[in-house]
Amino acid sequence: MGKRIRVQRRGRGSSTFRASSHKRVAAVKYPPASLTENKGVVNGKVMALVHDPGRGSPMVVVKLATGDTYYSVVPEGVFEGQSTQIGKDAAVEIGNVLPIGKIPEGTMICNIELSPGDGGKMVRSSGAYATIISHTAEGTIIRLPSKHTRYVNDLCRATVGVISGAGRTEKPFLKAGAKFHLMKAKGHMYPRTRGIAMIAACHPYGSSNKGGRKVTTVSRNAPPGKKVGLIAARSAGSRTKRKRV
Repeated sequence: MGKRIRVQRRGRGSSTFRASSHKRVAAVKYPPASLTENKGVVNGKVMALVHDPGRGSPMVVVKLATGDTYYSVVPEGVFEGQSTQIGKDAAVEIGNVLPIGKIPEGTMICNIELSPGDGGKMVRSSGAYATIISHTAEGTIIRLPSKHTRYVNDLCRATVGVISGAGRTEKPFLKAGAKFHLMKAKGHMYPRTRGIAMIAACHPYGSSNKGGRKVTTVSRNAPPGKKVGLIAARSAGSRTKRKRV
């Protein structure tokens, strides 16, 4: 009898799949918007640049004049001891936090809120940035790193600048051990074995018979022992099909 597949074992939360979350420093989140609602700008100071295990870019600790402290991602060019500002009247300079409606067109921004006051959700990976395209009556149009554009509420806050750590993915790991420690910090399973490379007792796709391959689409309501492959896929082929002439 084969052992349970990875989906079943991961759901039990064993030490094999548990992330080292006790090593995390803090969550990257803007301070509550209520701190700057009645004030046009609140001054702050960069206290330290810290490393957060499993994160692709450093973190910055900012202490505000009100006594509050928050953690954020580090744009390129920010240094310890730098003065920063947060609020609707803050200067458009690297490291400052402003509502998107107050940022000029063509400015590169990062750590963008999806809804006002959520603390920042988009464009937070190393080397990433979004660009302000235009301001409209419906909201601000931004271009994301994926080259797609979307509307964002003018009250959503963002940091001016580009996330530090650009080019991180260009360096090869060279050793499997380096990749293992990265995956362990992120809480990911490594190495991952292909289901088709297993025996039939260990995986639904496993078999030594390479001739007939099973269908890889599966229902969304399938049990954990069957829920592998293309889950609830509408089609198994390419998204863009060639038109017949």
